[in-house]
Amino acid sequence: MMKKISKIALSVSIGASCYLTGTYIEKHRIISELKNVYPDIENYQRYRKYPIFPQVYAATAIAPYNQSANSVVSLGERTRQIMKYGYPSMDPETVKSQEDYVLCYDRRNRVAHWVLEHLTKESIQHNDEVDRSKCNFTVDERIHPYFRSENSDYKKSSYDRGHLAAAGNHRKSQKHCEETFLLSNMAPQVGKGFNRDSWNRLEKYVRKLTKVYPNVYVCTGPLYLPKREADGKSYVKYEVIGANNVAVPTHFFKVVVGETNNGVLEMEAYVMPNEPIPDTTPLTMFQVPPESIERAAGLLLFNKVTKDKFLKINGKQR
Repeated sequence: MMKKISKIALSVSIGASCYLTGTYIEKHRIISELKNVYPDIENYQRYRKYPIFPQVYAATAIAPYNQSANSVVSLGERTRQIMKYGYPSMDPETVKSQEDYVLCYDRRNRVAHWVLEHLTKESIQHNDEVDRSKCNFTVDERIHPYFRSENSDYKKSSYDRGHLAAAGNHRKSQKHCEETFLLSNMAPQVGKGFNRDSWNRLEKYVRKLTKVYPNVYVCTGPLYLPKREADGKSYVKYEVIGANNVAVPTHFFKVVVGETNNGVLEMEAYVMPNEPIPDTTPLTMFQVPPESIERAAGLLLFNKVTKDKFLKINGKQR
């Protein structure tokens, strides 16, 4: 009997040892792979909750999508007849152009899919005639009343009305600054530790890039990312606020393209969790492969330029 117990104990001990060894090796394999993406990965243990895309790899090459071949114009007469009274998924009204930025509005979640900006040293320089304190958060009347967010949605929600196109990026005129306060350009953001701190640091960093590049293009938007629960399954869960059920994104992305005087392009891509982040966390910890953002958001960013045309992505030579 004692021999049998000893054998069982030995088997359990060996099994546990193999499991722990395997876990250790796998953990360090992942960290080793992440070094290719995150230069500051030596601090992985300290910041392990912030690089959120370790499991996503670069997209494989696929045949280019021919949008014109699938457009309504090229569809047959029968298709036009079927869609005579509208085609909900192709509503051009979701794209809204301001004087100094463009956004695509998500009518289901009541926030933008993305916001696109073009920054220069001149467009962001201080202008005494521009007074941010005179700007008011305003309902975007161009959005159908069914799909608008209202100031009342944010009241007592504990969330800030967080800019996607930052007010500090649009200082050329008072009108440009005021247009960033449209609620279509807002998304619920955690205030202390995020909107007023780490996210603000990222916005300031992007503005500083205009000292390096004469042209800086910025695409910003929300993400709703899955999280693995205790049952081993992954779920997409996010809060909604107000009577209009405005979605609270789990994360936000910002993809930046810098263009030099001779046309050389460099890209940086960031994702931040919508939660308080320690001020000591370096921005590089939030750099991710741009392909991971595209896959998560369902977007093709700056897709008129193939990735091989960028000299650097996230500071790394191509």
